[in-house]
Amino acid sequence: MFTRTSPSTGAGSPEVTGFYDKDTGSIMYVAACPVTKRAALIDVVLDFDPQSAKTRTDSAQEVLDFVTAQGLTVEWVLDTHPHADHMMASAWLKEQTGAPAAIGAKVRDIAALWAGIYNLPDAFDPDRDFDHLFEDGESFTVGEVEVSVMLHPGHTLGSVSYVMGDAAFVHDTFMHVDSGTSRADFPGGSSRDLYESLQSILSLPDQTRLFVGHDYPPVGERKDPAWEATVADHRANNKHIGGGVSMSQFRALRDERDATLKLPDRMLYALQVNLRGGRLAPVEDDGQSYFKIPANTF
Repeated sequence: MFTRTSPSTGAGSPEVTGFYDKDTGSIMYVAACPVTKRAALIDVVLDFDPQSAKTRTDSAQEVLDFVTAQGLTVEWVLDTHPHADHMMASAWLKEQTGAPAAIGAKVRDIAALWAGIYNLPDAFDPDRDFDHLFEDGESFTVGEVEVSVMLHPGHTLGSVSYVMGDAAFVHDTFMHVDSGTSRADFPGGSSRDLYESLQSILSLPDQTRLFVGHDYPPVGERKDPAWEATVADHRANNKHIGGGVSMSQFRALRDERDATLKLPDRMLYALQVNLRGGRLAPVEDDGQSYFKIPANTF
């Protein structure tokens, strides 16, 4: 797996290691306090083969192997939102580490929305399936590193960013500087909300390291995955919003592009797992768990 580490820049700054999941273009993160060796795992993938509907924990195990090799203690298992393109490994990671699993509080609204789409009115209960639901503006710590939670809707209506010292995990808002921004056309998404979230992120200090959720190389002449750039880099050079693009300009670009995009091949499987905190549906009387896929909805 392609990995890269961004070192701590000093007191209150985490060391951040990203792990690239080629199958989904996702980046999984280990953010560690260099003083206490305590860490948060962020947006870790549960592997899934949509052809066979088989799940695996290979990628999540690779992240845990790194944690062990570095002598880290997992303090939090975090997700930024219920992902549409991959299943979250949070429930399995909680079992392995004992660390609490958390996500943003507006996942309750996302769960209600998708309960209607799946016609599963009683299936999703985020208060049951996550240990903590973070409110906008809430704070906590990873070791000695202060973390603040910022609500950043647009890609979903309840996505949150985790700002850990001078590192911000900004999920599906920005892409890398040379790729632009993330789509906003999923149920509950909004290009208007996404623009406002992007501006909120750009209000962070210039040297804040932004860690994005996805990359899909090759991009131009760049062959390797990339996921880190500063606020200043994005403000000046981001392909979609750099240089002071207006909301109307951004929305026209984003909405036009989104109209050409297909649904992720894992989306209809993933949401019903992720809204259970990374768990499959309860087993039925044959001991088997099943997916429910709506026909002719999208």
